[in-house]
Amino acid sequence: MPPSRAKKTDKRVLITEAATEVFAEKGFHQARVSDVARRAGVADGTIYLYFKNKEDLLLSIFEENMDLLLAELDAALAGIDDPIAQIRTFARFHFEQVRTNRSVSEVLQVELRLSHKFIKEYRPEKLWSYLGAFGRIVREGQTRGLFRPDTDPFILSWAFFGALDEFAMQWVLARNQARFPLEAAADQIAEVFIRGMLAEGQQTTPLEVT
Repeated sequence: MPPSRAKKTDKRVLITEAATEVFAEKGFHQARVSDVARRAGVADGTIYLYFKNKEDLLLSIFEENMDLLLAELDAALAGIDDPIAQIRTFARFHFEQVRTNRSVSEVLQVELRLSHKFIKEYRPEKLWSYLGAFGRIVREGQTRGLFRPDTDPFILSWAFFGALDEFAMQWVLARNQARFPLEAAADQIAEVFIRGMLAEGQQTTPLEVT
């Protein structure tokens, strides 16, 4: 990579990382571009070399983190052949990302929902890809006769993500996060969906929830 391109890329990363921290701390609407510039160690005008406005910066945080999430989900599922084990891994992976990336989680779970552009105009294709990974697991389970053929992978994908997303939201907002144990929640949510999808005569080994 040419030095000028590398420098530009690095500065863009600095800005998005700084914006993530500032939006998580102050809230999207309360944060100013100057706050982000100060945290990133750049001039205010530098922000506009990379982003049209503050909302564009927020959407870029979503896009870039979804790229990472999709790549890491693929890696987490790689080598796992059993659709049931894949669903359990998916749920655990999702909550592990929430737990280990607290600022990102706050921005994506709370601040992104305050964006009129995201809610009304934006096409979150990378989110659809994330849900699509679950849909593929369901279809594979149906092909193998593990899951009921009368269930709709599209509906189940949104339902599964909705359960994960709502619990993650409560964890992010909770003053006492011990009330929302992410590891136990991952296993229990996965089991509810697995057992609801199992074809007649199919069984699964119960998970021990600690």
